[in-house]
Amino acid sequence: MIRSGEICVPGPRMSPGTDLPVLLPAAEIVARRASEERVRGGPRLRLKARYGVWLFLAFVFFSTVAEAQSGVGGPFWVLATLWKWTPLLAEGFLLNLIMSFLAMLIGTVNGTLLGIAQVSLMPPVKKTSWFVTQFFRNAPWLVLMFYVMYLVPFQFRVGDIVIPFPDWIKATLGFSLPVMANVSELVRGGIQSIPSGQKEAAESLAFTRRQVFWMIIIPQCVKRILPPWMNLYAILTQATVLASIVGVVEMVTTAHEILGAEYEPSLLLPLYTYVLLWFFAYCYPIARWTMRLERKFVVQT
Repeated sequence: MIRSGEICVPGPRMSPGTDLPVLLPAAEIVARRASEERVRGGPRLRLKARYGVWLFLAFVFFSTVAEAQSGVGGPFWVLATLWKWTPLLAEGFLLNLIMSFLAMLIGTVNGTLLGIAQVSLMPPVKKTSWFVTQFFRNAPWLVLMFYVMYLVPFQFRVGDIVIPFPDWIKATLGFSLPVMANVSELVRGGIQSIPSGQKEAAESLAFTRRQVFWMIIIPQCVKRILPPWMNLYAILTQATVLASIVGVVEMVTTAHEILGAEYEPSLLLPLYTYVLLWFFAYCYPIARWTMRLERKFVVQT
């Protein structure tokens, strides 16, 4: 039985007289995938466990080649060097996570308000919010970060008190702008995906428009936008390495400084593969959880 307000995605087609599913033609598979991505509000983060295995094998291969080429130190000197610098890399990675958390928080709050404004009944509010959403959604993330980095001052003066404004905070604000626009689209799409019968049934029970919105529409939207919201967070976490371009000392910047300190070119591939493994280990559980929520919140027939 399908309840009102739930999404129905067709399952595998069954051949007559058998319980075995028939493979869908390629065109139908592509069309169904596109339909699912429209429901989610964006493409799925397709991380699989074998990608992590490939990364680990690449790390072992690059480490072996580096040891054979360099001829410095003893056996396993690459692993010993990476282990020596791991605490410093962890500090940089922690800054990546802090920037992603704060940017996602700021972008979610502002994007939710912007998405609600997109379905406003007042034309000026609706058109303005739509323009802001489309502008920041289609602008390159790096360009927005450069604008914030160079337009926002590095310190503020309040009377005789000077308040510093670090680069990583400005980079976080730059990341929050495209996140805000994408969350706005998720909220708008989630609200408009609720069947009109939900609103009409609530109005017949004498609910006000505000009660309909906050007690009926929004609760149903949350579970629809949660998987793509988590997908967006994983993408944002990976994108925080762009802050290295503007001088923020995060994980990639730290890796570059380690290469300069060690002065060993053969360490480049093992080091950056090691960095990739850190990001994969963090984002892969998010991707798996996202797919689990999609299966939980979508009714299969």
